[in-house]
Amino acid sequence: MGIKDVAEQAGVSLGTVSNVLNRPDSVSERTRLRVLAVIERLGYVRSESARQLRAGHSRIIALLVLDIANPFFVEMARGAQRAARAAGLAVMVCNSAENPEEEADYFVMFAEQQVRGVLVTPTDSTASNLHAIRRRGIPFVFADRELPSTQACSVSVDDIAGGRMAVRHLLAAGHPRVVYVSGPAHLTQSRDRHAGALAALTEAGLPPGRLTVLEAGRFDVASGRDAGARLLGMTDRPTAVFCANDLLALGVLQALYAAGVRVPEEVALVGYDDIDFAAAAAVPLTSVRQPAYRIGRTAAELLIEETDAGAGEGAAAHVHQKIVFQPELVVRASSLPGHRG
Repeated sequence: MGIKDVAEQAGVSLGTVSNVLNRPDSVSERTRLRVLAVIERLGYVRSESARQLRAGHSRIIALLVLDIANPFFVEMARGAQRAARAAGLAVMVCNSAENPEEEADYFVMFAEQQVRGVLVTPTDSTASNLHAIRRRGIPFVFADRELPSTQACSVSVDDIAGGRMAVRHLLAAGHPRVVYVSGPAHLTQSRDRHAGALAALTEAGLPPGRLTVLEAGRFDVASGRDAGARLLGMTDRPTAVFCANDLLALGVLQALYAAGVRVPEEVALVGYDDIDFAAAAAVPLTSVRQPAYRIGRTAAELLIEETDAGAGEGAAAHVHQKIVFQPELVVRASSLPGHRG
């Protein structure tokens, strides 16, 4: 069924059907109800691609994250979806799998599909893959990453402060040496949380050598278990571990538990993100909380504001913003000093 069938059976013009679908306030209530009744009876669904071609832009926002299996990004997507829905838009969630090549392919697809805008957590701090959507003039916002320039909006968390508070907490609990289980070194989150950990040592008057770095291949539980195995193989094992995210920390916890190493009595453990699984772990996990939902919602609101301005006469009214949220340390049993033997 097409729009012509709707117009014919409702006894109105094509323009009237179009107005009912796109500008309902311009049609009398009696006519609008008659057209809507025919649409319902025929099961007519308008072509979004055709509407997009006429309007010149889409109602779809693309969200490209590093790992959709990570509950942090699921929560961030939920925030973005809520903001988009309030604006009558939808969110298409894609997963780069921390792979720059996959990320580049997605940007090409977004340009081909003429998405309204892109929310992205890029695989590298330079965001070199963005040229495909830059050429098309598609707006973008960095989510969970600070943009080094003023080319676009960004919403992030102060990860240096988060790393500092995690290691400061472990030092205060009486652990003079700490292992930092990092994610992939090319990711800004890994580097910033590492910088914060070193800053905590400096504040305490301790040398950088008191921090041992174990780099994980990915930000997932399997990589955490691998890091935990390497930790167990250390001859002079530190008594505290700070992980760059909660999935890594849960993997380390599994490895320690399987080896009979008690947490926190023998090894204190701190994660990052404060996903729901952190509090539900066998030993509730101390974690640096990031406001994932708020990051996603705020980033989407900035993108929608920019695209709305660009679609009308107020394009110059939009001013790019850098919003940086502060993290929060949530202390649980995995690092409590009173639990040490």
